[in-house]
Amino acid sequence: MTAYAIAHLRPAAPHPDIAEYMERIPATLEPFGGRFLVHATRHEVKEGSWPGHVVMIAFPGITEARDWWDSPAYREIAPLRSRHIDGDIILIDGVPDGYDPAVTAAALREELGAGD
Repeated sequence: MTAYAIAHLRPAAPHPDIAEYMERIPATLEPFGGRFLVHATRHEVKEGSWPGHVVMIAFPGITEARDWWDSPAYREIAPLRSRHIDGDIILIDGVPDGYDPAVTAAALREELGAGD
């Protein structure tokens, strides 16, 4: 099942370290099948507040996402970003093909009914 690395990165001043990070990150993704889905694109806020940027990277599975994050190659370049950009980053599984939120809703309704 596809998994994702999702980052909400806050606005930051341009810095040479950030450019270097962006140049080097593709080589860290390649061994783990990672590919950018969203990067340096504009977003439209519909609810709440979302200052900064969104980055989404897809991986074949959560194991590959974790292995990329923990890899020596990525750990080596991560400070180039983290020293200059604050943000939140998560690794998350996607849903399987054919996922139906109504099935999840039915389980929630059953759980709610069990408390009566």
